[in-house]
Amino acid sequence: MRLPGLLRRTNSELPGVTGVARVDRRADDLLRRLGPGDIAVLDLVDVDRRTAEALVAAGVVGVVNAAPSISGRFPNLGPEVLVEAGVRLVDDVGTGVLREVEEGARLRLHEGGVFVGGREVARGVEQTAESVADAVVEARAGMAAQLEAFSANTIEFLRRERDLLLDDVGVPDLYVPMRDRQVLVVAGGPRHAEELRRLRKYVKEHRPVLVGVDAGADTLHAAGYRPDIIVGDPDGIGTAALRAGSEVVVPAQTDGHAPGLERIQDLGIGAVTFPASGNAEDLALLLAEAHGASLVVTVGVRAGLREFLDRGRSGSNPSTFLTRLKLGDKLVDGRAVAVLHRGRVSTGGIALLVLAAVVAMVAALVVSGVGQVYVDQAVDAVGAAVAWVRGLFR
Repeated sequence: MRLPGLLRRTNSELPGVTGVARVDRRADDLLRRLGPGDIAVLDLVDVDRRTAEALVAAGVVGVVNAAPSISGRFPNLGPEVLVEAGVRLVDDVGTGVLREVEEGARLRLHEGGVFVGGREVARGVEQTAESVADAVVEARAGMAAQLEAFSANTIEFLRRERDLLLDDVGVPDLYVPMRDRQVLVVAGGPRHAEELRRLRKYVKEHRPVLVGVDAGADTLHAAGYRPDIIVGDPDGIGTAALRAGSEVVVPAQTDGHAPGLERIQDLGIGAVTFPASGNAEDLALLLAEAHGASLVVTVGVRAGLREFLDRGRSGSNPSTFLTRLKLGDKLVDGRAVAVLHRGRVSTGGIALLVLAAVVAMVAALVVSGVGQVYVDQAVDAVGAAVAWVRGLFR
């Protein structure tokens, strides 16, 4: 009867980290099933920052990658995010791990080995901060080739989606009015919840149209806001946020298939589809531009050079680049707005300021000799006025 407890104690005393295995070749499908303490087993060459941040947010203790997490083609950001967060990353273990490890199995990771019970089922390279930094330095040499590929992809995307980018063809109609209004687009990027908190005064003062993109919709709802528009795959958005949103836009593939639309229908929520090959963030920005927004403020959206080259965005970074060209000076980063924005002084605040000044002046006059002269003159003037009024009625 004591044997199971003894086995658990023995297993817990073994070196490394342990957790429940969640196995899927597709990272997007895997992310929906992860929870705190799990170990993610996937097959993803050049882990991008967005995927890594989602893994960290899910609370995983380890990641086993069948492929190289940083191949050396360019300095992708995902491995650095994982290692800095203290997630154990075992890299390039081979695709056999997807067959050897069953969903829900108890895994242990130690010095590059992947163990189920006492049996080693795969072995790879355990990444450290030093090894990732060295790989990033070597990968910088691949950026020139990636820039050339990016240029070619941008031209191809412009050819394929020129009607959308130039003439707004395919942009769905919306009930929520955006013309001549400011729009706040919240996506699930790094520290987006913190950025949103810093914009609370801006939101209160300007009352922008609130657009939640994927996890950004949940963040808006958790912060006490009701999203005016939700853009993204409904399978990755909480039910409460979906029900709270005024309008839901589901990105669709160019053939019309919209992943997650079945969930919307099951919930009895109305939605429109947006067929395009861009990602949800870009579609949200295009919606705001096409419907006449005067200003678009973004939260959790990053589009620097390294983000453009990050493999996780390789299918959509031409869309990101061209979308930002289309919006031009309408597009403002939320961090800049938080720094530059100064709330207007309310009428009540002005009244309190004036009252404080008057009180200070009266106090100064009372405590000074000159003030007493003015007080006596004021008393005499009031007495004379009262005597004059009484003389009128005699």
